Amino acid sequence: MAKAYVVLSFHETLLHQSDVELLTGPHWLNDTIISFYFEYLEKVKFSDSNDILFVSPEVTQCIKMVSSEEIKIFLEPLNIETKKFVFFALNDNSSPDTAGGSHWSLLVYSKVENCFFHLDSSSGSNHNVAWDFASHLMTYLSRADLINFVDKECVQQSNGYDCGIHVICNTERLAEFARSHREINSCDMMMRINPSAKRKEILTIIQNLASSR
Repeated sequence: MAKAYVVLSFHETLLHQSDVELLTGPHWLNDTIISFYFEYLEKVKFSDSNDILFVSPEVTQCIKMVSSEEIKIFLEPLNIETKKFVFFALNDNSSPDTAGGSHWSLLVYSKVENCFFHLDSSSGSNHNVAWDFASHLMTYLSRADLINFVDKECVQQSNGYDCGIHVICNTERLAEFARSHREINSCDMMMRINPSAKRKEILTIIQNLASSR
């Protein structure tokens, strides 16, 4: 029963004990943890950056499943037309009805560079998923011109469960770079990632937010 209780309500995200426990060991991160951290980046860390958008995994999954004409239903309320950098946490789940999947990767749309950048910590695993999603988005984001697609080199995970942590770390680093440099292509993404340290950091953030409410 203990796993059912709510640890934190943060804007649109409700974190249960079972979600938070995924951060404590060698566990694959679910949609809820990544959604929470994307919201934390938007509402706290990058609250002063009006041209950066972090799209939740749930919204990303919905966009994957709808027709090109329906994409605007999900993106227009997010004011995407005013954003220069848009971050999507991509999952290889192909089911429209269930959460899950087995691998996360990051797709970033840079309006200023007219390019999709894909970062996959298990290189190649999500290439087709990212390519299909970018092609799907292109019909909405660009009425006439083509948008480039680049598989950007990044640090590779050393196990089968840290892909979500890599997405979070890559998102944060690229957003910081975008805020200061106004582009992301030249950002070096081969800097070391410490998944255990990042898990502990996220746990601390959750605990601090929970204790302040």
